[in-house]
Amino acid sequence: MKKHTIAVLVNDQPGVLQRVSGLFGRRGFNIESITVGTSEEAGLSRMVIVTSGDDKTLEQVTKQLYKLIDVIKVVDLSANPMVGRELALIKVNAEPSSRPEILGVVDTFRAAVVDIGTNTLMVQVVGDSEKIDAMVELMKPYGIRELSRTGVTAMIRGNHR
Repeated sequence: MKKHTIAVLVNDQPGVLQRVSGLFGRRGFNIESITVGTSEEAGLSRMVIVTSGDDKTLEQVTKQLYKLIDVIKVVDLSANPMVGRELALIKVNAEPSSRPEILGVVDTFRAAVVDIGTNTLMVQVVGDSEKIDAMVELMKPYGIRELSRTGVTAMIRGNHR
């Protein structure tokens, strides 16, 4: 099973996200993450979907996506050198005595403290999924109170479009 990151350019219309995610569900394909936002063209949105499967599965998904009326273009980003990033907010228990240790981890990961409570710190970390996973693992011993991850957004490197 190979992880695939695909970008789907769609008309910015109500219900498009539901139709795309429904297609994955009906076909038995799992969506590991999905991010959606406006694109460089007015009236179009870009979905970045991470899914797992072999190349045949990806080909099937692509063909099915093109059958949806609001789908304009489907690109397998993972077939090319790409930049993929994710953002996570981690609220961790942080008694004053453990804060210096936590801040050391935050600095190592080039993360940032974005909120301080009396007994908590909220950390923002941006990077690839492996970096986020590693940061989460290192925060677990302190006690993670809340965790929110955006999912991957990605683009092909260089001059490719």
